[in-house]
Amino acid sequence: MNIKLLCIGKTDDSNLDELISVYVKRLKHYVNFELEIIPDLKKTKNMSEEQQKEKEGELILSKVNAQDELILLDENGKDFSSEKYADYLQKKMNSGIKTLVFVIGGPYGISSGVYAKARGKISLSKMTFSHQMIRLFITEQIYRAFTILRNEPYHHR
Repeated sequence: MNIKLLCIGKTDDSNLDELISVYVKRLKHYVNFELEIIPDLKKTKNMSEEQQKEKEGELILSKVNAQDELILLDENGKDFSSEKYADYLQKKMNSGIKTLVFVIGGPYGISSGVYAKARGKISLSKMTFSHQMIRLFITEQIYRAFTILRNEPYHHR
C-alpha cells in the first residue's frame, strides 16, 4: 500500500519542516509514503473564505485517483488511540487498497466537494491545531503505527 499526505501550502516554519522530514525519512523503511504540498492559492484578496476552500478542494481532488481511498483529517472525525490507529492502518493494508490518501485542508478547512469524495474522517484531537502542525502530528502517528505493528521499541505501551 502507498500512503499519500496531501496538504495545502508550504510550511513557513523551518523547524516544523525539519521535524516532518525526520518522520518522512523514517517512514521510507515501512511504506511508500509521499508528502505532497499543493501550493497556496494566488490572488485571493478578492475571494471569500468559501471560494478559497472550493478552489483548494478542486486542487485536492485533481491529485486523487478514482481508486484511492480518501481520508480527511477533521476535528469531527473518528478519534483513535495510537494502538487503535495502528490497527486501522493494518486493516487498510489488508483490504487491498493501493493508495490511502490523507488530506489536511487549508486554513479555512475543506470544501464540500472533498467531503463528498472522502471515505472517512480522522480526528487527531478535540483541540484545534494549525494546519501546518497537523502535518507533523499525522506523519509521526503514521510512523508510530508502523513501529507498533512491528513491535519495535519506539512506542512505549
